[in-house]
Amino acid sequence: MSASAERPLASPVFRALWIATIVSNIGTWMHDVGAGWLMTSLSSDPLMIALVQAATTLPMFALALPAGALADIVDRRMLLIGAQFFGLAGTALLAAATLAGITTAPLLLAMTGAIAVGAALSAPTFQAIVPELVPAPALQQAVALNSLGVNIARAIGPALGGVIIAAAGTGAVFALNAVSVLGVITVLARWHRTTAARHLPAEHFLGAMRAGVRYALRSPELQTVLVRSIGFFVFASALWALLPIIARRDLGLGPAGYGGLLTFLGLGAIAGAVLLPRLRSRIGANRTTVAASLLLAGAMVGLSLSRGFVGAAAALTAGGFAWIAMMAALNGGAQSGSPAWVKARALAVYLLVFQGSMTTGSTAWGAIAGQIGVQATLLAAALALLAATLLLGWLRPLANLARLDLAPAMHWPAPIVEGAVEQDRGPVLVTIEYRIDPARVDEFLAAMQGMRRIRRRDGAIAWGIYQDVASPNQILETFTVESWLEHLRQHDRITNADRVHQDALRTFQADAAPPLVRHLVAP
Repeated sequence: MSASAERPLASPVFRALWIATIVSNIGTWMHDVGAGWLMTSLSSDPLMIALVQAATTLPMFALALPAGALADIVDRRMLLIGAQFFGLAGTALLAAATLAGITTAPLLLAMTGAIAVGAALSAPTFQAIVPELVPAPALQQAVALNSLGVNIARAIGPALGGVIIAAAGTGAVFALNAVSVLGVITVLARWHRTTAARHLPAEHFLGAMRAGVRYALRSPELQTVLVRSIGFFVFASALWALLPIIARRDLGLGPAGYGGLLTFLGLGAIAGAVLLPRLRSRIGANRTTVAASLLLAGAMVGLSLSRGFVGAAAALTAGGFAWIAMMAALNGGAQSGSPAWVKARALAVYLLVFQGSMTTGSTAWGAIAGQIGVQATLLAAALALLAATLLLGWLRPLANLARLDLAPAMHWPAPIVEGAVEQDRGPVLVTIEYRIDPARVDEFLAAMQGMRRIRRRDGAIAWGIYQDVASPNQILETFTVESWLEHLRQHDRITNADRVHQDALRTFQADAAPPLVRHLVAP
């Protein structure tokens, strides 16, 4: 394997898009600062000021899953370009109105929401195209670099936005945010994306969303990623929720000092992105996540006990290292644990869990801090993170999902039919009759539970297994799908990893004859 195969920045398209995205994210952070600042001059109502943040986050909750479904149905490149233009339109209108001095509070909220809609439509799609841009060995590092880019933008954007607001006003910030999007659009427009030809019609929108949620909830690999995400982000969110008040009230820092703390957090993230591949190769995926979670818990303890800038900066440097290690592992797990046909939807579910955990956790820890104090709350969150890490690291170990071969196996033979079957006919009952070695029947029945999971994950609405009372080694598996078209899609969804399981089931057969398969369609 060449060294470049493990370096995502060796891919010209990924490299260009990574740089353009950092610039765009810096513009987004500048906008967030500008929008919040402008609202304070347009309205003194705390609710209106809080609604700026709500307008930014609500579209992600509402649109992440629909956006993921769209990304798995339509051309991802065109969807991204359209979403970028939508956000650009909102940014440009807000910039023009602000420079003209006609921006009102409702207009600011509406345009901020429009920009957030564009970001929500882009988020799962951007993540889903990463495997198309880099070789498989470079995927985890590519995810880490994307997380690093977010931290770089977070460190630069707010400070730069504050300087520009002071020098030229909020209208200039909004205008620069609009310009920052053009780089992403240019890279996407020049990307010559290759896709496999489809021999079946695209999924319907609502059905695609149901299929995405079903896959995420019935895939053991994605279940582990989602559970570990909840167990980390709910508690780690306390760091982000309480850092501003720690910087301002406990450490007596101003905006420059707070920006300096974020810079050290970004430096830790850079170190993590550089050292993470070596660490992961030495101790494995699960131990890396456990070590990163424990390190973040320690950083939270250190921050709670800090009495000056130096101690807090040291704690946040360690926290930045741990944060990017966890983001890369969990996001990479969601990437590697989902096949191409459902990847954007699986990532959308992951984003929903991430956003929901961060929002719920931040709100809860903020409320708790109001009762018992900031330091005690941060210590409590660190202890809870420690307990969750040790428990979930044992109960839900995170495997190296990059080893999963989720390419389509395409080994199922086409159903034998007399004449054409209309694709919308259904429901369809599929039966598979096995003749098992009598000495291994119990072992076979236990192994079939894995087959039940695969059938339900890929679209079966019912599954059953039956044993002939007259001949106990005659086993009948049945499953039902909604339509003939949905069953044909099941043929495409079986992966090479699933085929390994099916081949193992064949070893239980009493003879070399293959199982007898029948397809029955409702008249």
